[in-house]
Amino acid sequence: MTQRSPAPRLIASVLFWLALAFALTMALLPVPPSLPIDGFGDKFEHMLAFGTLTLLADFAFPAMPRLRIAERLSFLGALIEVAQSIPALHRDCDIRDWVADTIAILVVTGLIALWRQTVPKTRSFD
Repeated sequence: MTQRSPAPRLIASVLFWLALAFALTMALLPVPPSLPIDGFGDKFEHMLAFGTLTLLADFAFPAMPRLRIAERLSFLGALIEVAQSIPALHRDCDIRDWVADTIAILVVTGLIALWRQTVPKTRSFD
């Protein structure tokens, strides 16, 4: 029996924590930069960030149930909005941002579940 290398999971874990640190930094900066592409608004940036975090978390923590990952990331999105209500940050708390985060989390979670059903177990990071 061959033992699988922990490298893919380790890489996913490092990428997850780096992406999380980046997302938190951007969320708490008084004036964060926006995407240089016209036509994409704030909600798209939220969805991109939380969709990416969801995907990375699924590969970084394969033993954790997907719905628990979704719950915790959604809670993180809500905490970010509460933190943005701190006057010193000069940011706005917007529940629609949290809704966008949660929609992205649920969509990516659903896509991962569909993908996992179609891909043989030998190709997963487990």
